[in-house]
Amino acid sequence: MIRIVPCPVGVGALSIEPGLIMIWQNLKPRNRLPKVKTLVCAVISGWGKAGNSRRRWAFLGILLGSGALGIGCTHPSKYWSQKMKVGPDYFRPEAKTSSDWIDSKNSRVKAEISPDLRWWEQFNDPTLNELVESAYRENYQLKDAGFKVLAARANYNIKVGQFMPQSQSQLTGYDRVAISPNLVFGSLLPQKAFSVWSTGFNLSWEMDVWGKFRRNIESSEASYQASVEEYDGILVSLVSDMAGYYVDYRVAEAQVVSLLKFVELMKGSLEVTEDRFKGGATTQVDVEQAKLNLAQTQAQVPLYEQRARKAANAICLLLGIAPEELSERLGKKPIPAAPLEAQPGIPADLIRRRPDVRQAERNLAAQCAQIGVAESELYPSFVINGYLGLWSSDINSVFTPNSLMGRLGPSVDWKILNYGRLLNNIRVQDAKFQALGAAYQQTVLNAGREAENGLIEYIKADEAAKLQAKAVEAAMKSVELAKIQYLEGTVDFNRVYLLERQAIKEQILLNDNLGQVSQGIIHTYRALGGGWEMRLEEPALGEMENRPSPRTEGAYPNDYDQKPRPAGFGYWRELFQRHKAP
Repeated sequence: MIRIVPCPVGVGALSIEPGLIMIWQNLKPRNRLPKVKTLVCAVISGWGKAGNSRRRWAFLGILLGSGALGIGCTHPSKYWSQKMKVGPDYFRPEAKTSSDWIDSKNSRVKAEISPDLRWWEQFNDPTLNELVESAYRENYQLKDAGFKVLAARANYNIKVGQFMPQSQSQLTGYDRVAISPNLVFGSLLPQKAFSVWSTGFNLSWEMDVWGKFRRNIESSEASYQASVEEYDGILVSLVSDMAGYYVDYRVAEAQVVSLLKFVELMKGSLEVTEDRFKGGATTQVDVEQAKLNLAQTQAQVPLYEQRARKAANAICLLLGIAPEELSERLGKKPIPAAPLEAQPGIPADLIRRRPDVRQAERNLAAQCAQIGVAESELYPSFVINGYLGLWSSDINSVFTPNSLMGRLGPSVDWKILNYGRLLNNIRVQDAKFQALGAAYQQTVLNAGREAENGLIEYIKADEAAKLQAKAVEAAMKSVELAKIQYLEGTVDFNRVYLLERQAIKEQILLNDNLGQVSQGIIHTYRALGGGWEMRLEEPALGEMENRPSPRTEGAYPNDYDQKPRPAGFGYWRELFQRHKAP
């Protein structure tokens, strides 16, 4: 390491650590010594010709800066075009998306983006709407994500503050000093102890010549934005999970209702067989078969009651409450009817709409800036150290003009002998960037897959439900006819038994299909990233206006510009003030 520090009299002193021959490992071996020799000769020659101390320091700063850019990773022209920042500027990498949905020609799939951002309201179910609103207010996972946003925003503010003088302190002290007479200069000083009263302000400022602090600000801002996207992603999952468990509950409830109706139907069949057995028109086999059918149907009721309870317990978890009986709160309602069509837009919209895609992209942007931070360590850092204070041996004269004491001195720190470690750190940051780039592209592909899965589930479940409704109608008609024929004696009870069993299966399958239609549209909107927009509907309280965060020059997150910029610290503080931990 070469360290250049000013002496008290203003004359520069150059100290070079042993082992200078092991320098600049990024240079080819045949180029190392000539460049080092040229730089050292230039320093020695220029230092002698520069004249006064101020001109010498200016000359040395220019020389070191030029030499650093000459042996570093960033070309000087790029350095200037990037507003004096080393490292790469961020550009969103290309991600593969389809030009259109596979089922875009289906009448139930519209290319327009749904203007209704609260997609769950399309079910026209006030109970579901109330559950979603309650979960948004009380869900603990969402609160956890909200506090992480607060931390990320505060960390961003810290990084912005580091652009200014990094070390600032006010010092006040008192010392009682006695000088040993055995020191070289001890005989020149008073042999008695004396007091030193002091107060002053100390400052150290590393100038952001290479953009290290500005790159850190870029990285921190992108990380803050990623935390907002993580919050929005959890909100999307919360809304879709609530809707999904609610549909599960209604499906299980509908199955119980259907089975109880069949129980009553089969009790009637049992009575008929018992009457016919007593009259000698049939055998005990018909009675036992009727009892079997009734018992099998009754046995399915507890299974679906269990499913309903599990769905209700999941709803309680999303609501942030302990498991409790929700039957009174949820009431009795049919399976929510899915809207007649889905409006997913186009596949490319996923990059702008899905929070997890945007989170992956923001993490990528944050890591890109870290490459510049790592590269800035290759170059010399320029620090201004200063002190201004009042010193006196008498407390009564501290605050007088004669007690004024000050110090101002620039320093240059260049980690030349650490180039191997610094270069490998750049490689580490670049490898992390490449990995996050692949993760981002994978996230986009996965988003497309999930959206296509949701659409096909919605479309095919709807087709199946319509056909299944016809099957149920035919099965019930068959049961009625078979019972008539049984009473007439033209068929045995086994035919009635089999048809009743089949009717039960068809009705259960119909209820499942109706639930799958609703689940399909839920999965579709979840895959499209719908639901986070409800966060923007919060009323403006104090600082809760959605004001933009500082824009970082040199970064081009073009997909992020499609979304409202994250709000300031006060927005999140007030938004989550109701979420204080107990």
